[in-house]
Amino acid sequence: MTFGLPIWVVYDHPTDFPDAFVARLWDGEAPTDEVLISDSLDEVRKMVAAQMPGAFCLARMEGDDPKILETWL
Repeated sequence: MTFGLPIWVVYDHPTDFPDAFVARLWDGEAPTDEVLISDSLDEVRKMVAAQMPGAFCLARMEGDDPKILETWL
C-alpha cells in the first residue's frame, strides 16, 4: 500500500471501539482500515512510533472531534 501522506490519528475510546484507545491510519484526508488498539494510551503511542519511526506528535486542535487526542505525522 502506498500513501500520499500517512497520518496516525489517536482517539480516546471512539464510538466504533468504546473500550479502547485507537490509532487510525489516514492517507491524507481519507481514513484507512488500519487501526492500532489498546486499553493503554501509552501503548498506542508506542505502537504508532514503531509504525512510523521519526514521526512527531501534534496535540489536538480546537476544531477537532472531541475523541481525537493527537495526530502523528
